[in-house]
Amino acid sequence: MSGGGEKGSAATKTPGDFLKSIRGRPVVVKLNSGVDYRGILACLDGYMNIAMEQTEEYVNGQLKNKYGDAFIRGNNVLYISTSKRTLADGA
Repeated sequence: MSGGGEKGSAATKTPGDFLKSIRGRPVVVKLNSGVDYRGILACLDGYMNIAMEQTEEYVNGQLKNKYGDAFIRGNNVLYISTSKRTLADGA
């Protein structure tokens, strides 16, 4: 019997594949400090350094600042998630 949760080709998708697929899409980047950055993922490298556009900074769920472009050093990143809502919806 194979391991549970395997679903064809979806089981072979790597984290690198995921990161390539979300380039140009709205994302949420959570830092180790707990601060969230929400914006459009412009690019990232193997060290998880991230460039974002139309970036908004959230501290404790409250919008604190808006930036045109932002660069986040990879060693500060806790996770990257796709945004469920568009930026216009206040995601």
